[in-house]
Amino acid sequence: MTPFFRRLKLACSAFFAILVRDRLPTSVLDALGPSSAAAGPDVQPEAVDDQARAAQFLAILQRDGRILDFVMEDITPYGDAQVGAAARGVHAGCRQALERYLTLAPIIDREEGATVTVEAHADAATVKVIGNVTGQPPFRGVLRHRGWLATRVELPPLAATGRTVIAPAEVEVP
Repeated sequence: MTPFFRRLKLACSAFFAILVRDRLPTSVLDALGPSSAAAGPDVQPEAVDDQARAAQFLAILQRDGRILDFVMEDITPYGDAQVGAAARGVHAGCRQALERYLTLAPIIDREEGATVTVEAHADAATVKVIGNVTGQPPFRGVLRHRGWLATRVELPPLAATGRTVIAPAEVEVP
């Protein structure tokens, strides 16, 4: 798997992990500011069907970027140039969808390759320590991925039916 596809897979996994979480970690809410926690810790937001929301966003990525058509296709018979050309269209459409419905920010706003320190109180949901991890924090290491945090998620209202339909079948009548 090429570095591009490894990063694409990682980004998709991280995005859907954020999308379907019941609630953001306290450290993330604190980073977003007081308006994010204005309701107080005892007040839970209205329950939303997490599976339907995940399916909804996957449907948006499919509609705008044809992500599933690309990922589910067996690309082994195609050359790198053909895969790269297809990836450009998928990338552009998915990026446009992300920018329309989300605002993303890096969790650690430093250049990858920089030396960083992970403090003892770091939230494991936001920072993953990898490599030769021994002893107790703080840990000092090289930033391999800045991480992503959704600071804004504004999805359209869920449809009344077909909430898990990612893309309808299309039948052309001559």
